[in-house]
Amino acid sequence: MKAFLLAAGLGTRLRPLTDTVPKCLVPIAGRPLLAYWIALLERHGFEEVLLNIHHLPEHVREFVRCLSSRVRVTLFEEPHLLGSAGTVMTNREWVADGRPFLVANADNLTNVDLSRLMAVHTRHRPLLTMALFRTDEPTRCGIAELQTGSDSGAIVSFVEKPAHPKSNLANAGVYVTDVRVVDRIPRRLPADFGHDVLPALVGEMYGHVLSEHEQLIDVGTWQSYDRAQREVVRWGLLDGDIETQEADQ
Repeated sequence: MKAFLLAAGLGTRLRPLTDTVPKCLVPIAGRPLLAYWIALLERHGFEEVLLNIHHLPEHVREFVRCLSSRVRVTLFEEPHLLGSAGTVMTNREWVADGRPFLVANADNLTNVDLSRLMAVHTRHRPLLTMALFRTDEPTRCGIAELQTGSDSGAIVSFVEKPAHPKSNLANAGVYVTDVRVVDRIPRRLPADFGHDVLPALVGEMYGHVLSEHEQLIDVGTWQSYDRAQREVVRWGLLDGDIETQEADQ
């Protein structure tokens, strides 16, 4: 199985830390954020990852060089940011075999059950399956509305940061899709999934609501970064993690 791991963000809200450390490598309990993602992907049977890089790319190259994992990592440097959907579109040939693949935002810390998400996608066979979580701040997220009376099901509306949310089911930034989605991405760059692609896929998407045991933190602010330092232990993410020589980066 293959996964796009989107790791090119600047992390401006975490300055001054991200002036010298890429956002995807910020340390959480002494380990780079990317280490948790690679461990999660390996745990769920993923074999290949395409990792896009932009800010301080030499640091990410060194992390990958020192990585000890069964997951094969391909680095794709973007001199100019292409956007989450633009990265997938530009690398269409990497997923040209037509098999389902994962797309995930690497600036989140999560214990999402990726095997379960892939199984849901295989069972329902939509164009795209979106992992969803319940939020107390729906105006700050991409919000999906599911078929009436369903806890998981067909997505009947999706709005990025709506002024008047129709639900509290937020986009977790983790999707399963296939190469057909590339034809639905605008040919202008940068192109973003949340703004430019997902609203147009309503009626062709399935929403999978994460269980109470699956957690996700967007490590984008100092408040959420501090929370991640505390939660990583409670979630058990330190157990069975991969080894890198850059653990204290």
